[in-house]
Amino acid sequence: MPSSSSRRSRAVASPWANPPEREQQREIKRQAVLAAAAQLFNERGFHATSLDDIARRLHVSKPTLYYYVKNKDEILLGCVRQGLDMMLVGIEDSRRAGGQAVDQLLTCMRVYAHIVTMDFGMCLIRVGDEQLPPESRRELRRLKSLIDHEFRRLVAAGVEEGSIAPCDPKMTAFVIAGALSWIGRWYQPEGQYSPEQVAEQCIATLCAGVLQRPAAK
Repeated sequence: MPSSSSRRSRAVASPWANPPEREQQREIKRQAVLAAAAQLFNERGFHATSLDDIARRLHVSKPTLYYYVKNKDEILLGCVRQGLDMMLVGIEDSRRAGGQAVDQLLTCMRVYAHIVTMDFGMCLIRVGDEQLPPESRRELRRLKSLIDHEFRRLVAAGVEEGSIAPCDPKMTAFVIAGALSWIGRWYQPEGQYSPEQVAEQCIATLCAGVLQRPAAK
């Protein structure tokens, strides 16, 4: 009769991945669902995009999507949260880099301008949070306010250090965020300018203005 040790040695290996690997694979596929959805929301709009459209973009069946998301509202929440998280991480990185307030502000502006040319950032701007349930809408608006307050803080600090002209930090932050956000409305990936060129030209216009100044005598 075979010993218990030999029986154990002949045990069949499970073809299913262990829990951490399964969770990792699930998250990779969930991210693919969000990425496909963000593209479609940007192309067609939220209401004109169905779960069937998202499934077709991924070459899977509609029931497959329900393993990764509950409904279209959850997909939109995931997309706009991704865009916000990317902005918040970039802004926090610029804070950690240090330097004068004006340097940090310019870095934040570049981060913001670049992210709104990407699928998730574009979705945040083009679709927004108006389509979400009230509770989710409140949470996303709270996160947006963190970005606004960081812009205000840097503008105020720049005025104090003398690198930014005296201004109302709240109004100036609104102008900066509003102008940069609008890039996400009109930017076309196949267009004439790269994301870097768009960011630099828009930021230069915001910082220098459009009026011709008299030459120094």
